[in-house]
Amino acid sequence: MEPSTDGSPAPGSATPERVRALRPRDAATLILVERSRRAPRVLMGRRNPNLVFMPGKFVFPGGRIEAVDRRMPVTGALSERTEALLRTRVTRPAQGLGRTLALAAIRETFEETGLVVGTREYGPPETAPAGAWRSFADHGAMPDLEALHLVARAITPPGRVRRYDTRFFAAERGAVAAEQPGIVGEGAELVELAWVRLDEARRLDLPGITRLILDELEEQMAGGFAPFRPLPFHIMRHGRRERVLL
Repeated sequence: MEPSTDGSPAPGSATPERVRALRPRDAATLILVERSRRAPRVLMGRRNPNLVFMPGKFVFPGGRIEAVDRRMPVTGALSERTEALLRTRVTRPAQGLGRTLALAAIRETFEETGLVVGTREYGPPETAPAGAWRSFADHGAMPDLEALHLVARAITPPGRVRRYDTRFFAAERGAVAAEQPGIVGEGAELVELAWVRLDEARRLDLPGITRLILDELEEQMAGGFAPFRPLPFHIMRHGRRERVLL
C-alpha cells in the first residue's frame, strides 16, 4: 500500500502523547509510467473497499522498508546524486539507505501487483531472501536500480497514529520483466489495477498527497527526469504543508 503522507487517520487508538512521539518510518513508493501513447499513463491500484484504512482509494504501490530488502542482490545502482538526495535531511542515515529504499519500492510493487520490476539479462540471483524476493529468482529476474527515477519525498504530519517518510520513485513500464497472476482481486489489498492518463488519475478518489505527487511527476517527465533536478520535499511546518526543494 502506498504509505499515507497526507495525515489521514489510521485505525487504532493512541494517547495524544504517544501519537506526538511517533517517528516517521522509512518507506518507498513506485510509480510505473507507460508512454507508448500520446498521453502518458500511470499504474494505479484501488484498495479493497473492505479495508479499514483508506478503503476504496486509488494509490501507487508502496510500503515501509523490511529487513529482507537489505539482503537482496541487485543489478545496477542509483546515481550518486540520487543517493545523496536520499540521505539529505536524514538524521544518522543507515548505510545503503538509498539502495534499501529502492528495493522496498520494487518489492512492495510485486507484493501488491504481481509485477516484477527488474531484468532477466543476467539471470536469477544466486541467493534471494524468502518471500517476495524468492519469486524474483523464480522468474529469473533481478531488481534493476538503474531503472528508477527519484521523484519526490513526503512525511506524514505529526500527531498521526501512523507516520511515514516516503520516497517516491518512478520507472517505465518497460522495466517490468515478468508478471505473476493472481495477486490482485477480491480479497486482496488491491482489487483492481488501471493504467490511466494523469488527467484521469486526478479524477479518481485519491489520498491528498497523491495529487501533489502527480503534479511533481508530470513536471519531471516533461523535463525528461533531468539528472540534476532538485528533489521536492513535502512536509508540515507550523500546521501548514510546505514544499521545499532539496
